[in-house]
Amino acid sequence: MNTGPTTRPTSDVNTGAAAHDERLRRWRLVLGGGEADGTGRALTGTDAAMDGALTALYGRGNQDGDRTGRDRSAGLGASAPSVARWLGDIRTYFPSSVVQVMQRDAIDRLGLATLLLEPEMLEAVEADVHLVGTLLSLHKAMPETTRETARAVVRKVVDDLERRLATRTRATLTGALDRSARISRPRHRDIDWDRTIRANLRNYLPEHRTVVPERLIGHGRASQAIRKEVVLCVDQSGSMAASVVYASVFGAVLASMRSIATRLVVFDTAVVDLTDRIDDPVDVLFGTQLGGGTDINRALAHCQSKITRPADTVVVLISDLYEGGIRDEMLKRVAAMKASGVQFVALLALSDEGAPAYDREHAAALAALGAPAFACTPDLFPEIMAAALEKRPLPIPAA
Repeated sequence: MNTGPTTRPTSDVNTGAAAHDERLRRWRLVLGGGEADGTGRALTGTDAAMDGALTALYGRGNQDGDRTGRDRSAGLGASAPSVARWLGDIRTYFPSSVVQVMQRDAIDRLGLATLLLEPEMLEAVEADVHLVGTLLSLHKAMPETTRETARAVVRKVVDDLERRLATRTRATLTGALDRSARISRPRHRDIDWDRTIRANLRNYLPEHRTVVPERLIGHGRASQAIRKEVVLCVDQSGSMAASVVYASVFGAVLASMRSIATRLVVFDTAVVDLTDRIDDPVDVLFGTQLGGGTDINRALAHCQSKITRPADTVVVLISDLYEGGIRDEMLKRVAAMKASGVQFVALLALSDEGAPAYDREHAAALAALGAPAFACTPDLFPEIMAAALEKRPLPIPAA
């Protein structure tokens, strides 16, 4: 038996060394700071360029030992050319999802929002929902030379969202509308043979290899007529920026469906009905004014006044429920709409931003009225609307 020392294969040694070196590299990029920052691993080439881009945004302004992280001023300054170069660098070194996060941090941390008023900056940034929200909050202050560029940026984001969301939304809601319009004595041309056969399988006669359809299922001939009305009532306070963007896109998609009459209302302390612009989400977005207070009661009063067919109407309130108006009147208005037959949906947010901040007392009060308030992602929104149109329980996501 060989009891001598075991020699590891050279390939295993090399693999282990490479893994150790890669760990040091990653820690060095995470730690930032001095040339090696305790790892003994200096950065070169692309790694050094990536580290420089990160340091410009997240590096410490005080190099003399302030380790609290309070002073995190960066090396970008307020120079438009240097920011433009930095934006180009991060798009070179990082994936799009990371670029969007870094841009957002740059705007928040370094006060670069005003630089977005320059066309050169807008052409350099990676466009996303959060950037659109920032542009909307600034658009009243934009010089004329920047507005067209800003609209082009917003248009790109909106078109991308519409391509991603429209097909599934139309398919889901068309199915819901068809099911809600199902009738038991259809004309021959309106019979839904697939559902009819499935409903009558118990009547299958094997000797004749046929199904006897005791019950016919189909749709009325007025299938292209307006069957449902949807009112989107959207809070345009500053914290709801992403929700406003998504609501404008979904509003346009719903408006494109002939069997749904869609109304879009945005509000802060004032109420603006943007239904006449609903076909173009970009026009809707530039018709909003992010920021200001909130008067939900006033907005719901306007929506309520436009309802003519309560039993066929869905009202979707998209708000964090921080009410600056008359709270009791708001709740009475919701109760009155529900009593009249309106399907009322309260969304605390319509975005991918995670759990939102919201007024818990008002959310509990709505839940007591049978209108639970919850956050909704864009991917879930079609299912929420389908359930509301069919008057079945909403698929509320787990908290």
